[in-house]
Amino acid sequence: MRVVQSLLLRMFGRPKGILGRLGGLIMARMNRQWAARVIDLLGIQLNDSVLEVGFGPGVGIELLAQSVSRGYIAGVDPSEEMVEQARARNLKAIQSGRVDLRLGSVENLPFEDNTFNKALAINSVQVWPDAVAGLRAVRRAMHPGGRIALGFTAYSGQSKDGLPEALTAAGFTEVRVVDGEEGFCMLAIKPSSRM
Repeated sequence: MRVVQSLLLRMFGRPKGILGRLGGLIMARMNRQWAARVIDLLGIQLNDSVLEVGFGPGVGIELLAQSVSRGYIAGVDPSEEMVEQARARNLKAIQSGRVDLRLGSVENLPFEDNTFNKALAINSVQVWPDAVAGLRAVRRAMHPGGRIALGFTAYSGQSKDGLPEALTAAGFTEVRVVDGEEGFCMLAIKPSSRM
């Protein structure tokens, strides 16, 4: 069982090597519809500044680039294979300066405070080393009043248990869950002032 878990982690959790590249191709196909749903729940506007953490093969970034024509989209992913696939998928948007994709971790986001008014993570929180620390880092990079969406498909292995508490511990408010056929999404807001 440990071998299977290790293979799945290398394909989907922290994609690496040839298995990671294959996992990226599978994720791109399987997650497109769910990414569109999560993006829709965030209420994306033309001039938003949006952060995606754990963007994988870049399907969500691609969808965001189609919606955010006058804004800024950035992402961070710890997998070199996923950064490579996402950059190839979003080359024109990167060249235009609207998209910025970086190799890195959620705990050490390479973005200034108060940069983004929207943030999302799809099927990635469950592999973060420390969910609360990661959510605090995302909160730091968000504008007061900014919205975050954490989306999970049914096959992500993530349960709802503990997620509202993690968001609250990280300083988010108005936490709510939206259930769907393909999975669920946690939505929350960075308050205008720290309570």
